[in-house]
Amino acid sequence: MNNRPAIELVSISRFYGKKETRLDVLKDINFALNKGEITALVGPSGSGKSTLLHITGLLDQPSGGQIFVQGKDVSCASDKERTLLRRKEIGFVYQYHLLLPDFNALENVMLPQLINGKSEKQAKGRAEELLELVGLKHRLMHRSGELSGGEQQRVAIARALANEPSVLLADEPTGNLDPKTAEGVFQTLLSLVKEKKLSALIATHNPELALQMDRQISVQNGLIKEG
Repeated sequence: MNNRPAIELVSISRFYGKKETRLDVLKDINFALNKGEITALVGPSGSGKSTLLHITGLLDQPSGGQIFVQGKDVSCASDKERTLLRRKEIGFVYQYHLLLPDFNALENVMLPQLINGKSEKQAKGRAEELLELVGLKHRLMHRSGELSGGEQQRVAIARALANEPSVLLADEPTGNLDPKTAEGVFQTLLSLVKEKKLSALIATHNPELALQMDRQISVQNGLIKEG
């Protein structure tokens, strides 16, 4: 049995520019997202939370250090290999839902599955199941513009889980919602993560939401701090 973390960052750095114009966003980051663990990522705007999430999710290359996914070193993986790993292992939920406006809720959740090689029948069945789990069984045929902000984000959560990832990354997933809607969406997300036994790293500005997770880390001055 592989007991390695779901994702592990070793001595990760990320900077922009050179010499006197260099800006260090992340400095010697060491972090392990353990299997089945829900971790809150907190910190002020501009602290590097999104950069850390993008590197963790293989969307951005670090300036130095190593990345391990399920124990495998993917630091030197090609763009194609990184894309395939993201499709298989990692689901993303962003602050803004990023749904395709010309597609309905069902089609938005089907699309990543079709890209990943599933048949239309398989993709539709999985999409219907997930949308029912997030409480949108009655909204399958509604396009993005016909859904409320909370409903749109629930579709985005279902889409992130469509390909059965082992890791879920979320960047301020309730940041654009009013407090009541945000709490409902967050509880849906938390419930699904626990039910599916996923590893999750969730960036949030909300300390009350952060305290509901298993662990809290913060990014301060380019460094990670526990608690």
